[in-house]
Amino acid sequence: MNRNFKKNIILLFLAGINFFTFAQESLLQNKNCKIAVYQSESYTMNVFYNETLVPGDAIFVRLSVSTPKNHKKNKIELERYAALRLYQNSKIIEKADFYNLGKRKNSNTIDLLCGVPLSSWLKNDEYSLKVFYNFTEDGNTTKEFTLPLVFTERTFDSEIIDLDEKNTDIKTDNSPERMAQIEKLNNILFTSFPTDIYNLNAFSTPTKSTRYTAHFGDRRTYKYVNGKTTTNLHYGNDYGVPEGTEVLSCGEGKVVMAESRISTGWSVVVEHLPGLYSLYYHLSELNVKEGDFVHSGDLLGKSGSTGLATGPHLHWEIRLNGEAVRPEFFLNNFTFEPENLDL
Repeated sequence: MNRNFKKNIILLFLAGINFFTFAQESLLQNKNCKIAVYQSESYTMNVFYNETLVPGDAIFVRLSVSTPKNHKKNKIELERYAALRLYQNSKIIEKADFYNLGKRKNSNTIDLLCGVPLSSWLKNDEYSLKVFYNFTEDGNTTKEFTLPLVFTERTFDSEIIDLDEKNTDIKTDNSPERMAQIEKLNNILFTSFPTDIYNLNAFSTPTKSTRYTAHFGDRRTYKYVNGKTTTNLHYGNDYGVPEGTEVLSCGEGKVVMAESRISTGWSVVVEHLPGLYSLYYHLSELNVKEGDFVHSGDLLGKSGSTGLATGPHLHWEIRLNGEAVRPEFFLNNFTFEPENLDL
């Protein structure tokens, strides 16, 4: 057993999970996935997660819990309680409940998944990730353990954007119509439905183009025609594509918005998992409507320059629990699907 392995195991014991007996002591590195395996008398729990805490990314944790086939109680009521908490020092900065992915075919294994976003403003500090759960046989005891994290810095670009009169008017529009549009979108993005599980595979990019004109996390200063300025974050990636370029869904999901908005023009929002949405802005036309179900690669619409845009492009954005996350994070096996793990 190497030194780092021993250190991580000690950290987990100190976090309060010494009620486990370790039939198989393993904490393995699998590309972007840490794997911890614990065993008690009544169940075995495999924990999969990405341990690197990078500003603007996310952390996902998957719990795979199995009971012996010959155990007197081989059905675990996992829906009782499982939650994830991210701490900065002693303060909770992100939290979410796990949702049940269901029972694996021909097995006694049930999977749960949870993800939390990481603000692009995070600085190097003391962070900890705790899992709270209650699926013991008596169902009366909530237990917890802490997963080790490694902080990695990320730098973001800054840019100044000169707005013409049209875009100045859009950016400074405080009309009831625009405020209602913002509220409607936020109500969608900050809502999580535990049973809305549509996509567990890695996302694909929404266009074949690799020409970026802006990136997630850019610190933007907008200069208005009157000389005033405001500074905002850029919440997604901009692809510099000609008007009429096909825009494809990055994954399977349900269309929860397909309409014209003052700021973002013709826009599409797709729900993929509880609290996880992809957004496509400034389109010239739509090929879907609210309520449609789409698969990865399905046509959503065509790129354009509607709304606040300085030219034709596609703005692609990912939101998790309401917060924007770097889209490239989701191009990997972020849900730790077993068939896609090279174990």
